Amino acid sequence: MLTLRPAQAADEAAVVALWQACELVVSHNDPAADFRLARGRSNSDVLIAVDPQDVVVGAVMVGHDGHRGWIYYLAADPRRRRQGIGRKLVEAAELWLEARGIPKLQLMIRESNTPVVSFYERLGFEIAPRIIMQKWL
Repeated sequence: MLTLRPAQAADEAAVVALWQACELVVSHNDPAADFRLARGRSNSDVLIAVDPQDVVVGAVMVGHDGHRGWIYYLAADPRRRRQGIGRKLVEAAELWLEARGIPKLQLMIRESNTPVVSFYERLGFEIAPRIIMQKWL
């Protein structure tokens, strides 16, 4: 039995540890800063799944730009994978976006993380032919 809820400040260490355990953190990202920047905002939040002992077993960052919604850092405890945690978090992110009138959900997958593509395809996502460009500031 899982409870889905918005993360609180006290959940930061557990969520960051989960993101690290799932190898979602790269050297140029500060996951604690990302958590604080996104949590509880009008256009972003961090949603978590907790077990009956209130242990964080899943997390996702969700946000939008007014037109497109995005999910980042989707993570399920590696010891508890294939239990529907990721699916429930994606559904929670979808509901969060729908409640704000955002009609489209997107995500990016690092080339080093392609095994998750089939997971997202099972949830109805499709590969979008796009060129992503960036500039470091």
